[in-house]
Amino acid sequence: MALQVIGAGFGRTGTLSLKLALEALGFGPCYHMLEVIRQPEHAAVWQRATRGEAVDWDALFAGYQSGVDWPLCAFWEPLAAHYPDARVILSERDPESWFRSASDTIFQALDKAPDKAPEGGEVSQGSMARELICERTFGGRHHDRDHAIAVYQAHRQRVIEGLPPQRLLRFRAADGWPLLCEFLGVPVPGIPYPRVNSTEEFGELLRKLDAER
Repeated sequence: MALQVIGAGFGRTGTLSLKLALEALGFGPCYHMLEVIRQPEHAAVWQRATRGEAVDWDALFAGYQSGVDWPLCAFWEPLAAHYPDARVILSERDPESWFRSASDTIFQALDKAPDKAPEGGEVSQGSMARELICERTFGGRHHDRDHAIAVYQAHRQRVIEGLPPQRLLRFRAADGWPLLCEFLGVPVPGIPYPRVNSTEEFGELLRKLDAER
């Protein structure tokens, strides 16, 4: 099974809601950072990708029809080339709002994430994510507001300029079902668009995942 939808937007741009939306529309399972937490052996694969080593994308995404969020979004270019028929969704958010949300959730979580790998993993999800997000993406300056927003904006522009318009959807959670369903060529479902993973919910999710480890 090849990926049909690739999410190119950074985390904290409504990616968990988008994951649930894609699954509701029949494009599931959808890969997300949660999958790395639940499958600790995947962290080593993403660490190799972060360091520029070759990765068997088909093996990594076996059984998945779509993917959003980090770590996947950092590799949207090789994934778009590897899956030429996949459509790409760039989830977006006001840059200032994105930075505040990322600072209060992801960045804090990564600063505190343990380096020790859980049972069944050779690399911890936390150390992999720190290397990919904090170091590779933001150059260790993820708490520097101006720098982080500049990186966010540059990533967004690279995606927009790197894909033909018919293959790319620029999407905000507020757009809801109509725009997303039109892009994917599926009917609008009779349920509300998912609205999950607020800053408060993110903290609760981390506590639950810690309890499951």
